[in-house]
This record gives sequence, structure tokens and C-alpha cells, in this order.
Amino acid sequence: MKRKKSRFESFFSLSHHRKRWGASGFATQDTNYSALKSRVIDAGPTAQTRGSEKSLEAHLDNLKREFSGQPEIIWHHAKLIVLIRRGYQPDQTYAQFRALWDAEGPFLCDTLNIRWLVSATDTFAEHDTDPQVRAVAMMASMLTNLVKMQESERHITNSETAQPDSARIEHLQTDLVPLFEGLSCFTVGTDDTLRNMYWRMEPFLNVAPAGPVLRTIWDRMQANDTVFARMRALHQRDRTGWWTD
Repeated sequence: MKRKKSRFESFFSLSHHRKRWGASGFATQDTNYSALKSRVIDAGPTAQTRGSEKSLEAHLDNLKREFSGQPEIIWHHAKLIVLIRRGYQPDQTYAQFRALWDAEGPFLCDTLNIRWLVSATDTFAEHDTDPQVRAVAMMASMLTNLVKMQESERHITNSETAQPDSARIEHLQTDLVPLFEGLSCFTVGTDDTLRNMYWRMEPFLNVAPAGPVLRTIWDRMQANDTVFARMRALHQRDRTGWWTD
């Protein structure tokens, strides 16, 4: 695996500097969050971005279209993430990002989709000064990326329409079915693994600002079409449920 460039190496990278040319024009100290929440972005039809443009201005314009029809604070949040990732005054820009989350965390959790929630936790994990915040943020990022990998495999193997096999579910109630390295199949319908994991996770959900994001992502995983929701639909034992309603 190729190692990540050091800050010293990045400083002498022409591509790195190109990606943040003009950054000072976007690095506004806008802390009027009420105004940012009240203004709605009008950038035409929405279109989700894929990848990033080398030009910072072009990339931020693309993001503006992605957030068309939403409060401007959502674009402001994404803009801070982009500036941090492109290495523009990372300490000062992260301080703005953390201040935004400290002030508007509940609004951001309610409004951002999972893509941008995990972008936020990636940012916490890499830049926050509190090791506990970084650890909780990493939990949220790992959870999301593992589900993303599992659902991607489901897509590329064309297994979206696969149906649960009732005989195999019944078999799991009485027999251990090995997977690898001592792991065995989840006992669909009754297993307490996810409930116990949630109980262990609960204390971390109060570690602001990353904990509430982890809680939001976890809850949405139970409602969207993910392995968690599909297992929930097959679950029969109330006392081992792992979701909150």
C-alpha cells in the first residue's frame, strides 16, 4: 500500500498547490449561522458530485449544484471540509469547522446525508485534538465504510434480489456455521451480538461532536436498505433488538 505523503512532501507538490489556488477567496469567517441556515442555495437541478476537480473554484461550484435547494450552511460545511483536505491553513480552518459543529451539531445531524456525515467524522478523526473525539469519529467512519463495502459487493454480485432461505435461518438456530478465523454466522432472528455491541457503543454516543453523528449514522443504517435493516426485518426476539425507535 502506498504511504500517505508527509506534510513536507505535500508542501513541495505542485499538484497540491494547484488544488488550493484561490482558497483565500473562499475562506470566509462566516459565523452568522442563522443567516446561513435561512438562505437557500439556488443552483438549478441537483447533481451529486463524483470525484473532485483540480480547480478549487470548479469543485466548489459542483458542490453548490449538489446542494441546490438546501440551506447555505450545508455548502459552507462542505466548503470547510474541502479547504481542510486541500491543506489550506488546516489548523485555522479546522477550528472554524469544529466551531460550526459545536454550535450547530443537532441541525447538521438532522440535515446532512450519510455521505457528508461521514465526511465530517473523517475530518474529526484526522484533525481533532481530543483523542476520544478522534476515536469515536473513526468508529462512525469505519461503520459506514464497512456497510458501503458490503452493499457494493451485493450490487456487483447481482444479489440485490436474493431472498432469505428459511431452512438456513432455521439451521442457524441449532448449529454453528463457521465463517473464518473462529467467527461463525450471525444467528438470524435471535442473536444478541448487535444489541451487545450497541450497549458497548452507547457511552461513546455522548462524546460531542462525533458521538451524535455516530448515533445518527447508526439509526439511519437501521432504516435504509442495509444489512442491518434486512436483519432487523427477520428478527424475532424483542429483548435482543439493536435499534431504537
